[in-house]
Amino acid sequence: MTTEAADHDNIVKYGPRAVRTRHAILEASARLFLERGYAGTRISNITSACGISRAGFYTYFRDKREVFTLLGENAYRAILDVVGSWDTLPRPCGTGEVAAWVRAYFTFMDTHGPFIFASSQSWPDDPRLRAGSTRRQLRVAFLLGTHLRGRQARPSGAPEALGLAVLAMLDRSWYRCHTDRLPVDDDDVIDTIARLICRMLLGSPSGQAK
Repeated sequence: MTTEAADHDNIVKYGPRAVRTRHAILEASARLFLERGYAGTRISNITSACGISRAGFYTYFRDKREVFTLLGENAYRAILDVVGSWDTLPRPCGTGEVAAWVRAYFTFMDTHGPFIFASSQSWPDDPRLRAGSTRRQLRVAFLLGTHLRGRQARPSGAPEALGLAVLAMLDRSWYRCHTDRLPVDDDDVIDTIARLICRMLLGSPSGQAK
């Protein structure tokens, strides 16, 4: 199910106002998990950030663990959409097409980046939850690496390693620009990453095959 389909199903199930409240809870929780850690975030912190009562929170979620789990599921569905969009890029693709994909990834991170970085630092005390997240991360890295490897003039040996390296570059670049707020223009960062990916794929800085 795509992110758009999930949002539509939620509107049908809960109604537009309820969906807005749920989104507010999820967004505030992701930000607080990043700032305070999972263990350091209380329900009262979330309700204060959203301007709702505790009863309002429990109308939609059993506890903060359910919020954390849903944030992970939403991020996973969304990143599969972004990674899968490599299928729509032309062969060979130029720097402009790759830059558009990188921009789409940054847009994904604008929504899900706080949770992604929060979850790398603090987790609920549940080994099964962490193991499931590890499997998802490896699958995303493998899928992205497979897409990229299929376009390489000299294919890499391990698609999961290729995907992981590119994801690390994307995530850290977004974090430094959008969370650390380093004075670097987004367009310059996106163009630079696109050129690096093109060179990695085709060995040409212009992104066109020789």
